[in-house]
Amino acid sequence: MTRIAAVGDIHVGTDSAGQVARGLAHVHERADLLLLAGDLTRCGTVGEAELVAAELEDVTIPVVAVLGNHDFHGDEPGLVTRALIDAGVTVLDGTSTTVDVDGTVIGVAGAKGFGGGFAGACATAFGERAMKAFVDETRQEAARLHDALVGVSRRSDRTVALLHYSPVEETLRGERLEIYPFLGSHLLAEAIDTAGADLVVHGHAHHGSERGITPGGIRVRNVAQPVIGHAYRVFDLRDPAAEDRSVA
Repeated sequence: MTRIAAVGDIHVGTDSAGQVARGLAHVHERADLLLLAGDLTRCGTVGEAELVAAELEDVTIPVVAVLGNHDFHGDEPGLVTRALIDAGVTVLDGTSTTVDVDGTVIGVAGAKGFGGGFAGACATAFGERAMKAFVDETRQEAARLHDALVGVSRRSDRTVALLHYSPVEETLRGERLEIYPFLGSHLLAEAIDTAGADLVVHGHAHHGSERGITPGGIRVRNVAQPVIGHAYRVFDLRDPAAEDRSVA
């Protein structure tokens, strides 16, 4: 088996000490790799990032993460990233990494992603500079994700796209329709379908749904902790039919 544990939106703060660590106590027995789909902190402070690092201190399997919008709120994403890297976490931002699991190379391409909406109801780069900047941010995130996926797929047996924002509408169902444009973008799905992947995981949509699929047929899973209701969800990349059976 090639097992991946994934969770997003753990929102670690000063009053949650030990909660994440308890949930991850046995993750090494159930998975070979842990993915964190953003919103690791509440307000993106260095102090909160250091608390996240402390929660992950006893995790013995590789940990790969992307930041979420909460992790950017304090305007110190570089320092937040540094605190996580110092704790041994690989933080991706339009980049990729590989992990060898008993001879199977798992490639992970990660990006925060951004909003913009979906086919038939999406933002366009027209009008005010602010709107153009909004759409351009999503385009850049999608392009960097695409390039990271293409690059890592060349040296991997299985590939995962790790995001914070959603690439599809299905995993947003349960959220108010009015906020879909702030929860994800179809441009992310286009990048994934063009480059290819075996699995996509994201967070951000606390009231969304767990399962979705890209237009190209790639499975998408919302692993925001409020959605999965567990410390993490486990996926077997070699046997998709067995996914989600092991949870904590």
